Amino acid sequence: MSVYSHTLDAVDDDVFKALNDPSRRLLLDALFAHDGQSLGELGELLPQMTRFGVMNHLAVLEEAGLVTTHRDGRRKLHYLNPVPIQMVHQRWITKYTERRVRTMTELKSDLEIEAARAVPDHVYQVIINVSPAVVWNAIVDGDVTQQYFYGTRVESSWEEGAGIRYMYPDGRVASEGTIISIDQGKMVEMTFQALWDEELVAEGPAREIWRVEDFNGASKLTIELYDTPVGSKTYTDFVSGFPYIVSGMKTVLETGRSLPAPY
Repeated sequence: MSVYSHTLDAVDDDVFKALNDPSRRLLLDALFAHDGQSLGELGELLPQMTRFGVMNHLAVLEEAGLVTTHRDGRRKLHYLNPVPIQMVHQRWITKYTERRVRTMTELKSDLEIEAARAVPDHVYQVIINVSPAVVWNAIVDGDVTQQYFYGTRVESSWEEGAGIRYMYPDGRVASEGTIISIDQGKMVEMTFQALWDEELVAEGPAREIWRVEDFNGASKLTIELYDTPVGSKTYTDFVSGFPYIVSGMKTVLETGRSLPAPY
């Protein structure tokens, strides 16, 4: 799985070069409409092109960080990763406008979770130029989450079965959930239920897996989203909200500064 790990200018160069092709833009449009597609499914969009040609286009998008992949048995599934575009957006556009976005979720039945566990609905990935220990601390330390997670503080004992919640500065609970499994310093699987929106509450909980890996002395952060059906408000809010969270963490840890508030 390839991710972008260059300077900001190099990232922008890769992104713009990748977007400078109508076939690659068509592939991104297809993933925006329906994430987690195989090479064969995406190839149907370009019937005039060989399988090898489609693979080359996907490789360019993956190298630019615009696409991430996930293995499901013998299949390689492709996901739109909007984080590089979010970084471009921050560089030139956030001064003028930014959408208000949301996040979070909680636990369905064990049977439902097991059935949905294998293939994520969406995958985000970013390289952060700090150690894995620093990234992990940014996930579990409420003082740090306040700086990138829409101003909310995370609270949990960070052990299997423990509760987890994100708190607004005024003491209101933004979301709550459960730690399903955890490998300290490396991975946490959790559920959340958003509490600020009745429609999100009615749709029920979703699930996240956060993974932190060493990447040549830096860190690779991967976030997988599950139980967020395409077309649901939960899916829409996650897809629009997580690029701000991921790029916000990267900015805080690499520069010490928070991104401008999105609202």
